Amino acid sequence: DVQLVESGGGSVQAGGSLRLSCKASGYTYNGVCMGWFRQTPGKGLEGVAVIFTGGPTPSSIYYADSVKGRFTISRNNGENTVYLQMDSLQPDDTGVYICAADRYPCPPYWTDYGWYVDRGQGTQVTVS
Repeated sequence: DVQLVESGGGSVQAGGSLRLSCKASGYTYNGVCMGWFRQTPGKGLEGVAVIFTGGPTPSSIYYADSVKGRFTISRNNGENTVYLQMDSLQPDDTGVYICAADRYPCPPYWTDYGWYVDRGQGTQVTVS
């Protein structure tokens, strides 16, 4: 069975940084679209960033406009892990961050949470 395990959430002051990790296990093929959604009190469920893990170099990288220039998504294929470096955090970034993945390159409609078959439990990020 596929499992996605998130880590790295916590509490930070505005302007601070956090790095989230999502480690995948159980995939038997190379290349999945993997990334982050967040559930926030004000906006509901929102796509944050995704990356395609297949191929020699990172590709199919998408960001929400609200995090461009502040968040960076990256991958470590040897560890089956995707990272989300979050800098210049603001109170609006507070929420539960959920890792999601599916076995295809990231599509243009990557913000559709229902498209992702595999999902983690989520990790809390609080910015005050």
